[in-house]
Amino acid sequence: MYTQCPDCQTLFEVTAENLRTAMGMVRCTHCATVFNALSGLREAAEIDPGQAEAVGNQLAGVTAFGDEQVIDPKFLASQDWFVRSLGSTPAEALTRSIVDDARKRASAAVVPVPASAPPAAAVPEPTDTAEAGEPLSSRALRTLLGETFSLALRNLSRHRRRTALGVGAIGFGVVALVLAGGFAEWMKWAERESTIHSRLGHIQIVRSGYYENGVADPFAYLIPDAAVNAKRLMQLPHVKTVTPRLAYSGLISKGETTVSFLGEGIVPETEADVSKEVIVHDGQPLSSAQPKGVILGKGLALSLGAAVGDSVVLLTTTGSGSVSAVEANVSGIFHTAVKAFDDVALRTPIGLARELTKAEGSHQLIVLLDETERTDEVLNYLRQLVPAGKSALQIIPWIDLADFYKAVVELFASQMNFVRTIIAIIIIMSISNTLVMSVMERTSEIGTLMAIGYRQRKVMQLFVSEGFVIGVAGGITGVVLGYALAELISAIGIPMPPAPGMDQGFTAAIRMTWELLLGGFLVAVVSAVVASLYPAWKASRLEIVDALRRAR
Repeated sequence: MYTQCPDCQTLFEVTAENLRTAMGMVRCTHCATVFNALSGLREAAEIDPGQAEAVGNQLAGVTAFGDEQVIDPKFLASQDWFVRSLGSTPAEALTRSIVDDARKRASAAVVPVPASAPPAAAVPEPTDTAEAGEPLSSRALRTLLGETFSLALRNLSRHRRRTALGVGAIGFGVVALVLAGGFAEWMKWAERESTIHSRLGHIQIVRSGYYENGVADPFAYLIPDAAVNAKRLMQLPHVKTVTPRLAYSGLISKGETTVSFLGEGIVPETEADVSKEVIVHDGQPLSSAQPKGVILGKGLALSLGAAVGDSVVLLTTTGSGSVSAVEANVSGIFHTAVKAFDDVALRTPIGLARELTKAEGSHQLIVLLDETERTDEVLNYLRQLVPAGKSALQIIPWIDLADFYKAVVELFASQMNFVRTIIAIIIIMSISNTLVMSVMERTSEIGTLMAIGYRQRKVMQLFVSEGFVIGVAGGITGVVLGYALAELISAIGIPMPPAPGMDQGFTAAIRMTWELLLGGFLVAVVSAVVASLYPAWKASRLEIVDALRRAR
């Protein structure tokens, strides 16, 4: 009988005594690889004579050099262990015996064909139709998925308690990550919508330089009504509302009390959709039916001592430098998410504001969309209609004016990165500990696998596959439980105290997104695979003899 090295394909003869020695484990004389001779046994008839001669030449250290053959004496000297351990001839004699034996068997199997007989049709060699034409990488992947993962699943099912603990640890980590991330997503969404629907809208159209110099000279940055066709803007896709605003400032008096204010003249009907976060909690909102009405911020009303129904006097300076005053009635008191704004702000119909300031036009055109996600799309279209440098108008998205929102997003992003890191460390530690314990308990099993031909790479694949399966199971469990808990908590609500700068509390919820759920699942799987690398490496480096000795 002959055996073949799985690495260098070297052939040499073995006997029954050799197979009984060290449970069939032999060392290749060419590459020094230790392998199980039982897995490489071959009959002489299976050996191609040309292959045997080539292998024999390789064993003997013979290399072609012109018309001569040079034998490396160092290589022949290295065959001493081969001769002593197998009791066989040197490599050259072994090769000749293999070739002779193979040729005898091949000649004995030849059946002469009569000259009169027609040539027999060539019979194709049977092939596996499932693997014909299939790339080697595809077959390797199919083998890995079919054999390695099935064995990994069986190993995990044998240790149900340990597997359940690993899946539970990953699942609870993913639940915590999903809930924390969902709360952060809701807070960012709420801050975004509050910013848009309180004052900014989605897109603002102003004169160039208004935000840089408009406070010092507001009347120099007025937009005439004829400069922008609001009706045409309303016909654009995804545009819900277009409303003008006229900003001014001055003094407001009630009786003997006088305080400063920041005012906005608005169109009540179109402004209602934009200013959903400007909540009138006392009295009535502005209406075109009450052209002399005014609504005051909560803090401004307290400073002035004004209530709904009171008369107040508004005093301001016009563009020509003269002083103008009008009398108005307090129709309502409002509050927003920003207390500092409520302390100084008031709103009037745009007609009253133009009468007070003796100005025509507006400072801003606020564009509200049906979806915030459409902002970039509509913004690009508007900028094509109004190219930069060819108009005195400037088109600004809400995000460029929302400094506080950007700070909130950055804060929550850093917090979530920290939470993800902590959860990933917990998963890695728990899964790594679970698999290390599994390696210690299955040492004899690993030794048996390696004794029957499993290589180090395949042992590593087995344990990495187990970690991957645990990660997938834990990730799916965590995502499903996290989504269910998020829906339950959102239905109940999370009472929140007033944020800094606010005097009103609110009810929060948990907002689920596909990106958040997929991110939690990937954290689970990647962490579990990383955690399995060290136990897999440790298992693959076990010595076969030592591992088998543990079984006794």
